[in-house]
Amino acid sequence: NITVLDIQAPDERYLPYNINDITYIQGDVRDEDVVDQCVKDSDSIVHLAAHTLVPRSIEDPRENFDTNVIGILNILEAMRIHHKTGLINASTGGAILGDTPSPVNESMPPSPLSPYGASKLAAEGYCMAYKGSYGIDTCSLRFSNIYGPNAMKKGNAIPNFIRQALLGEDIIVYGDGQQTRDFLYVEDLANVIVAALKGHKHGVYQLGTGVGVSVSHVIDLIKQALGPDFRADIIYKELRQGEVLHNFSDPSKARRELGLNAQTDIHDGIFKTASWFKSHLQPA
Repeated sequence: NITVLDIQAPDERYLPYNINDITYIQGDVRDEDVVDQCVKDSDSIVHLAAHTLVPRSIEDPRENFDTNVIGILNILEAMRIHHKTGLINASTGGAILGDTPSPVNESMPPSPLSPYGASKLAAEGYCMAYKGSYGIDTCSLRFSNIYGPNAMKKGNAIPNFIRQALLGEDIIVYGDGQQTRDFLYVEDLANVIVAALKGHKHGVYQLGTGVGVSVSHVIDLIKQALGPDFRADIIYKELRQGEVLHNFSDPSKARRELGLNAQTDIHDGIFKTASWFKSHLQPA
């Protein structure tokens, strides 16, 4: 049985499964009572809720802290009270480490440049502390930029660019487009989460493909995937404060211990994602 806690009611149009198979609870991870309600009847927890994106955290660092740090504390406290173990914590690969030469890995010293990175580092710290103090197995997976179908409301680069291109909105690129990121397809991520749960893993794992891809190359692939449906103009602006120029991962540990197999390359992944958006998003 699966229970999903979400701050918004589910939109059945974008779900890849039958909603009747899932128990939905509408609520906020900052609400101790609703978190307790979810945790007490669960065998394991996958924590994906977050206040995301570096610019948002710079604009509102307190909300970022409340969601990302108080949120994880509420979950860990509920697990302690109800004697639960087995938490998968969604962390972040680049923002925690800062402007560090790539490829990045788990052994590098953290140096966050934004409140978002700092909040995710704090969450990892609490996970480690609750393992050391209470024996709760916690596995922090440092996600790369995740993309794929069913991401209608996701705000990172690939889903956002595809959505904007189909709607005829401007695509804003901060910098010259040569900044690089490691993009991981959602099915490859899901397989790792399942492996971490089944293996009762603890610690920090860097996830990714091990390949940096430029923003300009991503946009070129989206243009190819959408063809005449690509209706956006590309606008270049100055790089935003707190953002890292180049980041890709060394996922060796996750390959060894979690069986990470990033088998979906960026070309195929973008074409699959674009196809899904074309069939679910009505152009303006």
